[in-house]
Amino acid sequence: MTVEDQKSYIFQAKIDEQVPVVLKGEGTKITVEKDGETRELLDGVTGAAVGALGWGDPDVLEMINEAAKVTSYSYPAFIGNKYSEALAKFYIDNSPKGAFAAAQWCGSGSESNENALKIIRQYHMEKGNMKKIKFISRKTSYHGFTTGAMSISDNAKAAAFSDILLPKEQFLKMDVCYPYRHQKKTETTEAYVQRLLANLEDIITGEDPETVAAVIVETLPGSSLGTSPPPPGYLNGIRKLCNKYDIVMMLDEVMCGTGRVSPNGGLNCWENFLTAEEGPDIQTVGKTLGSGYVTIAGILISPKIRNVFLAGSGRIAGAHTYSGHGFNCLVALKIQEKIKALGLTKNIFEMGNHMGAKLQESLAESPIVGDVRGLGGFWSIEFVKNKDTKESFPMPLNVTRLVQDKCFDNGLTVMGNQGCNGGVGDHICIAPHFIVSEDEIETIVSVVTKSVGEIVDELKETGEL
Repeated sequence: MTVEDQKSYIFQAKIDEQVPVVLKGEGTKITVEKDGETRELLDGVTGAAVGALGWGDPDVLEMINEAAKVTSYSYPAFIGNKYSEALAKFYIDNSPKGAFAAAQWCGSGSESNENALKIIRQYHMEKGNMKKIKFISRKTSYHGFTTGAMSISDNAKAAAFSDILLPKEQFLKMDVCYPYRHQKKTETTEAYVQRLLANLEDIITGEDPETVAAVIVETLPGSSLGTSPPPPGYLNGIRKLCNKYDIVMMLDEVMCGTGRVSPNGGLNCWENFLTAEEGPDIQTVGKTLGSGYVTIAGILISPKIRNVFLAGSGRIAGAHTYSGHGFNCLVALKIQEKIKALGLTKNIFEMGNHMGAKLQESLAESPIVGDVRGLGGFWSIEFVKNKDTKESFPMPLNVTRLVQDKCFDNGLTVMGNQGCNGGVGDHICIAPHFIVSEDEIETIVSVVTKSVGEIVDELKETGEL
């Protein structure tokens, strides 16, 4: 094949296949070209839970123009910028009092989780805890696609690169919090939570607490597990164990944070489950921080962590070329200020919960919908072959892709994922723009319900159901 014969010049996804191409967008709608045909879609997943203000926001266009007039680039270790400072202060001021004291800005969620690992390591070195080099994260988790981020993850993508990831003896995995599949029928929620916490404490004590640096969890998991909310007592139980054994508690809110699942018009998902005093020591964020207009993510640092650095070396080791990029930080700041002024985190929380309730109602009788779960603006639907036994469909059948494609054909974007059930299993994620209206929520519910029904008919015709 010559270069002229190539269907695509992008080395990503399917190498020689042109994926649908977005041509333009306005608000919650996008215009996409596929196989030579153009169609308009309701953007139900905003790429990967990224969008907040929607496409073509005229204020954002002005924000971008103004930012380009006053800032471009400086290397933050030598010459900083006031915009990264202002964005950090905005996040701190709009989080529970005392939760955070500083932030570091970078380019992606993977990068933020990668940097967090190094910050945690240096934190323990500053304290003289040189043996604390082990990290505990969860089975069936996703924290990014760089080597370190994959090492704290547990999914098919990470497994494919297991031979070059960091040592399993150092990057340990605790049981996943997944009530739909793992809470026993005779088990109360409290008993299930205690079983999960006992598993974590057994790992900590079995490994020697003096060697454990951090416990890392997604507050509300996304692509790996499918938005399974933590039950009461789970996150604060982890908090207590971390306090008990001098372990850093790290929350990954790259997908679920920055207003997507905040109960009070704020920014943090964990505020649904924890008090300010129980909050994380380190938190990673991204996605909706720039609403897709700029590539930005970050690491939020608690006073506890910052104070140890101040009492020690007073310096953070390492930096990236585009850390704290002034242009990205200024645009993200203005976007967040607009979101706050319009009360859009409140809107997406309420509209999202309304969507979840409607989906649970409309899909209750579907023979392939095992669970509809989520919170605020982030929901998932898990598909099963047998609702009684919760048997997953065979992976090659790729039911999640069938549903995703059917939704596309019917005018809606959703994100299909596999592997939620210990390497098998199918689910889709839905994460609308913060500006979504009630009418658009009704459309999402209608299209998803219709699409799932059509896939049921097709599976019956082929004998798969």
